[in-house]
Amino acid sequence: MKKTLFIISLFSLTFISAQDLYLQCGSIVDTDTGKILKEKTIVVSGNKIKSVQNGFVNGSGSDKIIDLKSKTVLPGFIDMHVHIEGESSPTRYLDRFTKNPADIAFQSTVYAERTLLAGFTTVRDLGGSGVNIALRNAINKGVVKGPRIFTAGKTIASTGGHGDPTNGMREDLKGNPGPKEGVVNSPEDAKKAVRQRYKDGSDCIKITATGGVMSVAKNGQNPQFTIEEIKAITATAKDYGFLTAAHAHGDEGMRRAVLGGIKTIEHGTLMSEETMDLMVKHNTFLVPTISAGKAAAKMADIPGFLPPVVAKKAREIGPVSQITFGKAYKKGVSIAFGTDAGVSRHGDNGKEFGFMHEAGMPIMETIQAATTTNAKLLGMENELGQLKAGFLADIVAVDEDPTKNVSTMENAVFVMKEGVVYKK
Repeated sequence: MKKTLFIISLFSLTFISAQDLYLQCGSIVDTDTGKILKEKTIVVSGNKIKSVQNGFVNGSGSDKIIDLKSKTVLPGFIDMHVHIEGESSPTRYLDRFTKNPADIAFQSTVYAERTLLAGFTTVRDLGGSGVNIALRNAINKGVVKGPRIFTAGKTIASTGGHGDPTNGMREDLKGNPGPKEGVVNSPEDAKKAVRQRYKDGSDCIKITATGGVMSVAKNGQNPQFTIEEIKAITATAKDYGFLTAAHAHGDEGMRRAVLGGIKTIEHGTLMSEETMDLMVKHNTFLVPTISAGKAAAKMADIPGFLPPVVAKKAREIGPVSQITFGKAYKKGVSIAFGTDAGVSRHGDNGKEFGFMHEAGMPIMETIQAATTTNAKLLGMENELGQLKAGFLADIVAVDEDPTKNVSTMENAVFVMKEGVVYKK
């Protein structure tokens, strides 16, 4: 008798867990074809999309219906350039000396949830203190709410370059950071730094091929790696299955990065037409991060917000990013979506769609850049970026047809990640 009751109870548990979700959608965006499809029902079972059916389908009595009939539904967005650990503030440079890793970890959970609720269910974190690796793990375990994270861990830089963690410090604190800390000065150092990122648990590699805006260093655009060092990095990264990215504002550093085998160029602010042609030839992607350029330029105009050396660079480089992006797009450079959130505000990632469109990219192509393109770069093209049977149930809804009003992409009204509803 007891055995029979156990079997009945087990059956009941199985029956309950088999409940499917039926998302009745007024419109969906087919990111593969670039078309808007009317009146569809997305059936979600567990963490995956089970099917996409025509019309508004109800399912059986045990299934749950989610009414999105007045919404436009899209795959979860992917941002290929964020810094999830922090955000720009007047105390940003002081924080390096006053905040413990635990402080950074707690604040990063706020930024992670804010990003997820904006509809960005996947991000690539391109450099932090290493807390970003722990945050990724916590999200994967369900301890913290946030997007799926592919992280570079610590950025790889050269001594004194953009990304050297001791820039701007007083003499007795500078020390001599090396490959473990992400600072390299030779091809051998470069190989060791990549292997250290693997040991740390990173998912990808990010180098700072040129000077940068937000670092406390004079030059924001000079090349900071030799091509031999870059080739050592990309060759070693290939051995370990790492996607590679290069922060680059200046043209010569960009050119070296492309020739050295880097896959994505971040920012690309002062890119020449010759380098654009080189990127087309080598199928190198530009991640424009227009949001960061605009945010940096605004911060430079606020007295005391940025150190003078940083404010000067922000005024010079910030306003150029959108213009260069427009030229690169028209030249045929492949474009991936990324914001550099952390410089700009986390949760405002959706503004990038409008910035890209203003520069000449059709709205549907901006959406594809943030879905199918980025999914392919991450090696997740069979799991992310489309509303399709067998794909992970990362699903976002907005109020309007984005191809008619791109600003609707700034306000996700429904967010699901792997079948779990986080916002409705």
